[in-house]
Amino acid sequence: MSPRRNRPRGGENPSGRDDEDRADRYGLETTQSWRGEEWVVRQIGGGAAAKHYRCPGCDQEIPPGVPHIVAWQQYSGVDDRRHWHKSCWNARDRRSAKLQRSRNAPRY
Repeated sequence: MSPRRNRPRGGENPSGRDDEDRADRYGLETTQSWRGEEWVVRQIGGGAAAKHYRCPGCDQEIPPGVPHIVAWQQYSGVDDRRHWHKSCWNARDRRSAKLQRSRNAPRY
């Protein structure tokens, strides 16, 4: 006897809650204005953070399992998303525009 299956098999969503499911999976999205442009900001929980990222605000690594923010300009593509520490995103106006990496720092 095989175990009971609790999920529907098809690709259809019988409840019609695609937006709510997406928000649960990827975090809550908001739109913020910064430097005269609209930015989409998504908060990522620690359970959804599975890879290493480099924060553009402090140039430090964001390890897996750490909650952070993903931000991109509203009309730009997927490749333009940047992963920020929450405190770095909140202090983005107080940070310098050009950060210098050391020669041996990774570029991701």
